[in-house]
Amino acid sequence: MTDYVGYTGLKTTGSQAYQLPVSELVEKALANGEGILSEAGTLSVNTGKFTGRAASDRFIVDTADIHDDIGWGKVNVATTPNVFDKVFKKVQAHLQDKNLYIFDGFSGADTNYALSVRFVNELASQNLFVHQLFIRPTEAQLKTFKPEFTVICTPSLQLDPATDGTRSEAAIILNFEKKIILVVGTRYAGEMKKSIFSVMNYLMPKRNVFPMHCSVNVGRDGKSAVFFGLSGTGKTTLSADPERVLIGDDEHGWSDKGLFNFEGGCYAKTIRLSRKNEPEIWDAIKFGALAENIVLNPKTREFDYDDDTITENSRVAYPISYIPNADPKGMAGHPNAVIFLTADAFGVLPAVSKLTEDQAQYHFISGYTSKLAGTEQGITEPVAAFSTCFGAPFMPLPSAVYAKMLTERIQRHKVSVYLINTGWQGGPYGVGKRVSIPHTRAMVTAVLNGELDKQEFEAHPIFNVLVPKACPGVPPEILNPRGQWEDKAAYDKKAEELAQMFTENFKKFESVEHLVSAGPRVPAAI
Repeated sequence: MTDYVGYTGLKTTGSQAYQLPVSELVEKALANGEGILSEAGTLSVNTGKFTGRAASDRFIVDTADIHDDIGWGKVNVATTPNVFDKVFKKVQAHLQDKNLYIFDGFSGADTNYALSVRFVNELASQNLFVHQLFIRPTEAQLKTFKPEFTVICTPSLQLDPATDGTRSEAAIILNFEKKIILVVGTRYAGEMKKSIFSVMNYLMPKRNVFPMHCSVNVGRDGKSAVFFGLSGTGKTTLSADPERVLIGDDEHGWSDKGLFNFEGGCYAKTIRLSRKNEPEIWDAIKFGALAENIVLNPKTREFDYDDDTITENSRVAYPISYIPNADPKGMAGHPNAVIFLTADAFGVLPAVSKLTEDQAQYHFISGYTSKLAGTEQGITEPVAAFSTCFGAPFMPLPSAVYAKMLTERIQRHKVSVYLINTGWQGGPYGVGKRVSIPHTRAMVTAVLNGELDKQEFEAHPIFNVLVPKACPGVPPEILNPRGQWEDKAAYDKKAEELAQMFTENFKKFESVEHLVSAGPRVPAAI
């Protein structure tokens, strides 16, 4: 038997199933009792306690070779080599008699920058996830495949914070020196995907590639667009546009040549999914896809996408080839437009607004959005948050590094930048309503075809952004956030409250004081 894990220090008396096809992984998962098949043939699993990322359980091993690079803090939390070694010994003992599933794949569609990764799983369903989410090597590539990083995932191993130096029974530990990532105590498959994204976000800037938490698609005119946004803001939904070619839905690099996908699949939220609004995602939920935490009717085995009993963060993973108009090459030219997506839980931001160059830098560094229910443990309803670069949980380097790279590219390629609110209008979360997907799509279309640039704009009195007076396919009243509120004084108060939050948050970015004037006006004059 070929030993695929011995180089890491792992030893097992069990089997090592290497590079299994989708059908066999599904069979193994069913035989192991990891999930059941839906009526559509999708493998459906429940991830238990962890239905989202365990953000407070993520650590980076602080070693001399990376210490001065990392932007340490509440997001990039340091742990010691001793803690890593202690947890790794537990992983070794845990896996010594387990049957393992091994998948070799790449992160990075551009072969000039691709990272080779080996995933070691004790669950067939999680191995199916990485098989579908990452780029599969050809037979020729497998013959010479050498993993640069290894991800070892042991969801059934429970840690003891008192003795292991962790915060809970789960831990995600990135060791850049040993090039090993441990994902322990959680069945939420997204931890593996985001761990490698963090690695790419560390490595790519050193090679003059700007890594982005974004989706990318291309129009029939060949013009590409970039959609930045945190989970739940609409990256996957808006990029899966039947009128445009999908490059990828979540993670990309921007090199001197253009854009390229980091992944080979999509990981879409499914809560309140409908065939009418998201037909491409709806049709991708079939055999070979992996459904996480979607409520299943026990009699018909049909999914109930409106049921959030398990979590708001129900998801499905599928290969990008399941989207009919996706480009399997995963590459595109430089973008003509950059769109920042934010889900404003206060319900006060304009539905769409144009940003000047300074405003683009300000909002990218601020990264305002709302953490949506279920995307992280403990989040049960939208919470206003600032996530610099629209992806702070995955950005190991200081935010200024990424902001500088974006600014340089916007200037060099003369890219238009817009801010689109996919959150609430007419009141805050619990009172107002979310902007409809059809209306958001119409705004995006107007941005990408240049129609919105032709409209008349006026500066928002509080947020200082340029708001169009009209947008094709969108009722005019939707463009006026204050007009959507019955109580105008309540809007003013809530808007000033959010504006103050922007101002306070931006104070921590000492090197960009010159951008303060590009932010909201506080106090505001209505």
